Formats: sequence, structure tokens, C-alpha cells
Amino acid sequence: MSSRKESQKKARTIVVEDHPVLSDGLRQLIDKQPDLACVGVADNTSDAKRLVERSEPDLMLLDLRLKGGDALDLIKTLRVEHPDLKVLVLSQYDELIFAERTLRAGAFGYIMKENATEEVLRAARKVLNGELYFSERVAAAVVQRTLREKPVASGLGVERLSDRELQVFRLLGASYSAREIAEQFHLSRKTIESHCEKIRHKLSLRNAAELRQFARKWATENLSPSEPWVRSPLQNGQLRK
Repeated sequence: MSSRKESQKKARTIVVEDHPVLSDGLRQLIDKQPDLACVGVADNTSDAKRLVERSEPDLMLLDLRLKGGDALDLIKTLRVEHPDLKVLVLSQYDELIFAERTLRAGAFGYIMKENATEEVLRAARKVLNGELYFSERVAAAVVQRTLREKPVASGLGVERLSDRELQVFRLLGASYSAREIAEQFHLSRKTIESHCEKIRHKLSLRNAAELRQFARKWATENLSPSEPWVRSPLQNGQLRK
């Protein structure tokens, strides 16, 4: 039997991860399994879309930290264009803020990266079977919301932001101005300022200065110092203020 026919009997899997060591480790782990086969890797959203078109995978292991695009937007696009593709998210971000958000976008599971080697195979098989996979901590938070109880405190209200508001909030935390954020998303400055106002009200902050201070503090505590989805203003000869 040819290797191609052999791989066709396995669940076709792609890895979308911008850290080469982890990407290679996941690829090797998958290829050692009797029921899984890695048919490609990518480190950005554009290449991931092309890989899906070319490889027709059953499963995508997706890092939320990606170059050249937003992973949540990618999940939403794949849900529409490739509804049979199962997406399992790997992340270092606070799961109470991001896990439920990725599930709403269309993902089937969410794993914290520190648990990836222990859980990824178990989660992958559950997701391929059409089941959802996320931690007991996330499950408890979802149940509490369903029962209209006070949700577990995690991001001091950040979990209530919409996907676009969270994108804007993250860039505010990286010290970007409304104009720079508008350029990032190809939107008007007025639209971004409107998002900022909504964010401010949801977080019960008094003014724009307090919002920026809160966003920078949150980014320091929750995000790594250098996020690949952020376009550095230095590329345009500008300095952050």
C-alpha cells in the first residue's frame, strides 16, 4: 500500500503555529499516531488558508498568536468556507477570556499551550469525533453564564468585549493611537474611537486616559512583550507615544 493511500485512511491534520520548535514537535507527534497524519504546516493566516485549500484537512491545530492576520477571523472564515474542518486552538492566553470566544467563532476545542503535549492527542480525537473539548475551568464559567450567575473573575470585564473590541483593546495595550489602529484594520478613526467608547463603558472606566492605562496594565499581565499580530509603528518611521 502506498504512503498516500495509507495517509488517506488517517485523519488529515495541519499545524498552524508560528513557533518553529513547537510546530515541528506537533508535526512529529501527529505523524507517530496510527490514526493521524500531518499533511502541512503554516505560520500565518494567509498560508493557512492556502494550505486548507490545497490539503483539504480534517483537523487544524491553530495557535492564536499568528503573523499576518487575526486567528479569530480565520476561524470564522473557515467555519463558512470549510464547515467540515475541525479547529482545535492552542493558546497561552487566559482561557476564560479567549476559549469561549474561539468556540463562538467556530472552533471545537481550546488547549492551553503548557498542557498541549499531554492533551493534544486526546483533544484532537474528541474534536474529530464532533465533540467539544475545553477545560473544566472553562466549562464551569460557561455554565455559570448560562445560569445567569456572576461569571468567574478573570479579565476584570475584558471577557465582555466583542471580538473587534478585544482586537482594539489589545492594540491600545500596545500603545497604539486610534489613527494607527484604524490603519491596522482599514477603518476610519471615528469608528475606532466609537469602539474605544464602548470598551470604556463596558469596563466602567471614566475617560480615555484611564482606558489606555488599564489596557497597558492588562497587556503587561496577559500578553507577551512582542506579539506577532502587531505591526510595529517603527516600520513606518513612527514612534509610539
